Amino acid sequence: MWIADHWKDYAVLDCGGGEKIERWGNQILQRPDPQAIWPRDKDCKIWNKPNAIYHRSNAGGGKWEIRKLPEQWAIHYGDLTFQLKPMSFKHTGLFPEQAANWDFIDKMIRHAGRPINVLNLFAYTGGATLAAANAGASVCHVDASKGMVQWAKENAASSGLSDRPIRWIVDDCKYDAIIMDPPSYGRGPSGETWKIEEDVADFIDLTMGVLSDKPLFVLISSYSTGLAPSVMSYLLGITAGKRAAGKIEAQELGLPVESTGLVLPCGSSARFIAEE
Repeated sequence: MWIADHWKDYAVLDCGGGEKIERWGNQILQRPDPQAIWPRDKDCKIWNKPNAIYHRSNAGGGKWEIRKLPEQWAIHYGDLTFQLKPMSFKHTGLFPEQAANWDFIDKMIRHAGRPINVLNLFAYTGGATLAAANAGASVCHVDASKGMVQWAKENAASSGLSDRPIRWIVDDCKYDAIIMDPPSYGRGPSGETWKIEEDVADFIDLTMGVLSDKPLFVLISSYSTGLAPSVMSYLLGITAGKRAAGKIEAQELGLPVESTGLVLPCGSSARFIAEE
């Protein structure tokens, strides 16, 4: 498992009973987590002190119970700064387990020994974009939501990366590295439906058309329970693996739990690393 264990501003304090309680900077949030099916630690007093709790509705969705929480606040990961706020469907604008992939992105780009162009698809609020830009890459950041792109720009400004070569548009360049985190389900502006199990294979194959002749890596993440790490590695093997020699790695992503020493599963990732 690739574990995001280098956080200073974030931690899973405890989890169980279908929920987790986390520290985001100075704020304590309690949120549902379907992976935490074991019993909650009854002696963990932190459950009595959340700044906000997300309550899931039996009819779908849910809402935040705000006790004492600012409208927006910042946390840091190394040189990067992220602006957070409670969103609908329990999110905060950041997936902290992806820090394991940010470390991988940083290492690959810094050790490449050449200029690197990165395409980041389904880029959300820009965690991978900032990691790549901070390591010295030129990045094209793509997301269907204008609000998410604006949020990513704010994160770039907070991280001192506004002057880096980040393009917030789609273009026809070739890219040495491609990062994607496709949703499990979605709808396009004209009512098109996206189902990851049905559409991701063709999408990955199509995306490989913008991979350069000398690629560095391809990284794909998924939060769909139907896509095991091995399945994702097979998808990369029959797409990126046909275009260049290299190796494929695949693992779950996880976050360490302070109270118990367990690791909370948080999705999975697969990486194609081209031979030098």
